[in-house]
Amino acid sequence: MSHDGYTTYFAIFSLPAHLVLDLAALEKSFYALSRRLHPDRFASRPPDEQVAALAESSRLNDAYRTLKDPIARTEYLLMLEGIELEEQSKSATEAARASGTAKKQIVPEDMLEEAFELNMQLEEMRMAKKMGEDDPQLRKDLLTAKTGFDNKMAATQAELESLWAKWDAAFDANDSAAKVATRDAMVALLNRRSYLRNLVRDVNQALES
Repeated sequence: MSHDGYTTYFAIFSLPAHLVLDLAALEKSFYALSRRLHPDRFASRPPDEQVAALAESSRLNDAYRTLKDPIARTEYLLMLEGIELEEQSKSATEAARASGTAKKQIVPEDMLEEAFELNMQLEEMRMAKKMGEDDPQLRKDLLTAKTGFDNKMAATQAELESLWAKWDAAFDANDSAAKVATRDAMVALLNRRSYLRNLVRDVNQALES
């Protein structure tokens, strides 16, 4: 399996583009391939072969680091499917930095009201801190909100995990419609996860005294 003329991370390990992977087998394969590319093996080879082996070894490390992490693996697979997630997009980060604006956030529909409420509370907390005051009730409300977001994060993770097996089945059956539906559902969940993570980070920052 290649993508735009280069070998994908999955192909490096002779794996199908699956999201449920045997991590022990992946690790074993990684160490076997690493040994084959070890610099000592190329010490007496021409410089261009040494450079090529080093580049291959670096790509192998990147592939292993990406595939052993389930979220990075999902994001990588979606990238192969032609999707650049807004949250993870480097170009979006750079564009936001260049224009001095905040990076666009995709707010999940069912959280619009909650997010609005939270932003009001965060603003209140910032004002109170600026005045050198502490508002125990507000602090309590923010902690309650954080617990809610943590629970939503866990639910989002569980939902995402259930889609990994669905993707693998659709991939094996070469079912385009199922692949597209699963892919779109994963994109929505990753954006939701990213948004929730940012909310938790904002609450943690506000609670730091």
